[in-house]
Amino acid sequence: MGRSHLRRFEISEVGLGVLFEAFPSEKIRAILKATKRESRRTRQLPATMMVYYVIALGLFVSAGCREVLRRLLDGAKWIWPYEVQISTESAITQARQRLGSAPIVELYRQVGRPIARKATRGAWYRSWRIVTLDGTTFDVSDSEENEKVFGRPGASRGKSSYPQIRVVGLVENGTHVLFGAQMDACTVAEVRLARGVLEALRRGMICLADRNFFGYELWSMAKNTGAALLWRMRSSLVLPEMRKLSDGSYLSKIYPSGHHRDRDEDGIPVRLIRYRIKGSREEYRLITTILDPEKAPALELARLYSCRWTIETAFDEIKTHQRQGRIVLRSKLPELVRQDLFGLLLAHFGIRSVMHQAALREDIETEELSFVHTLNVIHRKLPWLVAFPPSPEFTNA
Repeated sequence: MGRSHLRRFEISEVGLGVLFEAFPSEKIRAILKATKRESRRTRQLPATMMVYYVIALGLFVSAGCREVLRRLLDGAKWIWPYEVQISTESAITQARQRLGSAPIVELYRQVGRPIARKATRGAWYRSWRIVTLDGTTFDVSDSEENEKVFGRPGASRGKSSYPQIRVVGLVENGTHVLFGAQMDACTVAEVRLARGVLEALRRGMICLADRNFFGYELWSMAKNTGAALLWRMRSSLVLPEMRKLSDGSYLSKIYPSGHHRDRDEDGIPVRLIRYRIKGSREEYRLITTILDPEKAPALELARLYSCRWTIETAFDEIKTHQRQGRIVLRSKLPELVRQDLFGLLLAHFGIRSVMHQAALREDIETEELSFVHTLNVIHRKLPWLVAFPPSPEFTNA
């Protein structure tokens, strides 16, 4: 058996109860109570089940609503003390509206966190956990409500085919887990959304970001989290080279404005790294909060910055492979679009949790495992996702 085939096989051998561990029913019930969305009477589609259903929508994006419910319930009817029947699309929509987006967003906030361990390959640079900041957009269903709330992107002729939402988040490079994500209308700038995302940064992380995110205010906010930063600068920004260091980098400062720079007021010390990639004329300028070259040599940081593209891979997993060619999020109501988006992110977190467990078991990087293969395995074994014990909501509703 070849090594690559073995790695595909080992994915299927990892207990898919990892998904249940990622979304424990006790946590879901607590969130439903805190958000005042728990079922208060017997319903065919109780709130706890609907949370799992929203996650399942993120796993089966290309399937219809009733088909997703059928797959969710297949092999799991013994869980409930009454017979659950496949509801009409209208009943499913009503149940989703009763649930709203708040419990799904809160579940993501509590569960969607970095999961790498010290043994996780590719997750660390020296003692720092590698994370990357970036954003993307998603097309949503073409409805008046979605267009009013989320807007449409500009187009060279007329208007774009679909309204869009903008999403900014952090990815844990070693596991591809997307955490701290914020969403809003496509007209809202990435930098504005990033302010909320930075709250998820922690001491012990090193955050990579592209030049579009750099600004004095955002840098200050990110620095104050205690995380180390490695961001690219735009070539047009003036950055004084104050003292050359042993590894060829420079000590410098960033300022709120040119006026502050001229007076040397409110400057924040940074370290500047300049380099070119062989065969390219473009110069890269990186700045970092790590001022001591002994702790992080310039050449190592230049190589590390190339890991920023990991978040593009994570977004592609969600937008292309996980959605299986579906071009828009399914819901026509803004509240359910929010529910769709964070359900999609929770489903991606569940898939990546399974892959992380498999990578630890095989002592390899998750990059060596197939995302599509893992998704297919989860599709085949979905009853593991709902194999939780009956709760008071089902027995006493």
